[in-house]
Amino acid sequence: MVRVIGFTQRLNDKGEPFNVLHLQGDIEIVQSSETGKPYATARETSIPSTFDEVVCQDLIGKKLKGTIERVPCEEYAYEIEETGETIMLEHTWEYNPEPSNVEEHVFEGQPQNGVEA
Repeated sequence: MVRVIGFTQRLNDKGEPFNVLHLQGDIEIVQSSETGKPYATARETSIPSTFDEVVCQDLIGKKLKGTIERVPCEEYAYEIEETGETIMLEHTWEYNPEPSNVEEHVFEGQPQNGVEA
């Protein structure tokens, strides 16, 4: 599941405004490459929408089926806001409303493969 955590208004190529929804995935525990200690984080991405500001505001907090997945892309520079350091990345994060992982389709209290759990 992912949750709508906010929105931003942007301009398209014609200079027309549209709203982008900001999505956040489930909490994940990962290990720090610097300290070796675990920390909690969540994947984030954004998707364009056709909704006005009022609807976008009402969507904040809503949960949607799907996941945020790591997707390879052409290398690009990314600045870490906290440190000002620029790093090179070869991936991005994208929302997938239909995850391929079977576990992602199973939600508590729902049948698994048509069978009650």
